[in-house]
Amino acid sequence: MNKKEAKAPSLEKSLSEITSIIEKMEHGELTLEQSLTHFERGIVLIKHCQKVLSEAEQKVQILIQNNQQEQLTNYGNSDENRDEDASDE
Repeated sequence: MNKKEAKAPSLEKSLSEITSIIEKMEHGELTLEQSLTHFERGIVLIKHCQKVLSEAEQKVQILIQNNQQEQLTNYGNSDENRDEDASDE
């Protein structure tokens, strides 16, 4: 794990910070420079959240595919077992 990955905030922390940024900007008490800085930070956090969610979605897809393959394998094995049982009789 590189330093950038080690410092990456969790999805929950990122979402919390985005919410905080939105609240600060909605109050309208920030200077233009502060607003731009907060906006830039929000964009970085949103990109991070999108990446985390995309990676999670890929993991879920892999798990679903693996589960479907396992079910097909188990189904195929149960057919073989039935054939063996029938030939024993």
